[in-house]
Amino acid sequence: MTGNMFELISVLLAFALGELLIFLTLLHMLYKRRSPANILSWLLAMIIFPYIAIIFYLILGTRKRHHTQKRVNLSDSQNPIDSSNPIDGILRNNGIPGATSDNHIILYFDGMEAYQTLIEQIKTAKRSIFLSTYVFKNDSVTQELLVNLIEKAMQGVKVRLLIDAVGSYQSYFFPKNLKKLKAAGGEVVFFMPLLRMRNQNYINLRNHRKIYLFDSTFLLSGGMNLSAEYMGPVNTKDEGKRWNDLLFYAQGPMVQYYAEIFAADWAYATSTAYTCPDIHYEKCADTYLQVVPSGPDIKGDPLYESLLSSIYFAKQRIWIVTPYFVPDDGLLKALVIAAHRGVDVTLITPKHSNHLIADLARSSYMRELEEKGAKLALYNGTMLHAKAILIDNVGTMIGSVNFDYRSLFLNYEVVSFAYSKDLISQVDHWMQDLQLNCTQGMLPAKKQRRILENFMRILAPQL
Repeated sequence: MTGNMFELISVLLAFALGELLIFLTLLHMLYKRRSPANILSWLLAMIIFPYIAIIFYLILGTRKRHHTQKRVNLSDSQNPIDSSNPIDGILRNNGIPGATSDNHIILYFDGMEAYQTLIEQIKTAKRSIFLSTYVFKNDSVTQELLVNLIEKAMQGVKVRLLIDAVGSYQSYFFPKNLKKLKAAGGEVVFFMPLLRMRNQNYINLRNHRKIYLFDSTFLLSGGMNLSAEYMGPVNTKDEGKRWNDLLFYAQGPMVQYYAEIFAADWAYATSTAYTCPDIHYEKCADTYLQVVPSGPDIKGDPLYESLLSSIYFAKQRIWIVTPYFVPDDGLLKALVIAAHRGVDVTLITPKHSNHLIADLARSSYMRELEEKGAKLALYNGTMLHAKAILIDNVGTMIGSVNFDYRSLFLNYEVVSFAYSKDLISQVDHWMQDLQLNCTQGMLPAKKQRRILENFMRILAPQL
């Protein structure tokens, strides 16, 4: 009898403890002013997996770094141009420097051209090579990159390689291919290493930025990571399977902002003092660009606000290219309202992405968009990994941000808004070419599939 009583008390205590933890977790979410959708998603997870979900919340629930830690604060020393552009205006009011002129931009829609430019920049660098990437695989492309990086390091060029530990988990757990670069004098650092993080509740906040800087003067950035899936030489076995992506080359004052972002990320990852980079640039063209970092190190959500605002003021079109589509309620509602206003809302996304769960999670949102009058263009080629948004003929956004909850609210990201007609025209023609190889609209779903898609929508904020 005593044993039964002890078991009963133990069960009641465990139940009471679980309820208390759920209550305290709810208080934390309310204190952090989480969205109702986010709160409901976590509460559902706690009901289905009571104790496991609480542990995951403690690890994954943080969205912003603590205020005492270094945040990115871009300098405003380049005398940004005055602009009445509504995107520029809302970003300025969020503390983002305005658009700068005198930038030179080249867009690469081909992984071979992007790779060739990357190799050329490495070989011609004289002072420094700073690379930040989400994915760094051990394959033929990165082996060739390492050969060139080792050579430059041995010549006395400062080489720094910042790699996300989760995105490049194979290189993180098996770093043999990076040891020669370290031995040659290069520096290799993993962003938020999994086994020795200072704050384990930041493990969910990954560095998705792609910043490739040379002599603090030349920049490559966009959506391409460092592996054979994204870029590489001609006449290789990966050429026909290479993903469809976008990278851009830049010179001009906007490079300063990317250099500052890299410097802040490096300081955080290495626990060293932030050192303002020594920037060299010349007035080389007339492209107007505005650099917008996003993530745990940025106060507020300026990128999200600018996207939301630009969707509401769009008059003719909103064309979105993204590999993953999991918007929050605000963005989805804005797109629906735009479609009802007669704006051409077109989503260009792969027919099948590289993640089945991501495809399930996006399907419910895509069906709702289509039902409300938006156009769905499902790309039939190789994996479409590019990220870009075109708003009327006012501006275009290019960078590392996917149109999903993780990119917009959790990851460290960086994009550039371009306001020059020539660059907008190039992105316009590229998007039109993509649509020539697209299937229009989604096939009807059976009841079981629709239920599964809608269920995944509940869990989407945690993906």
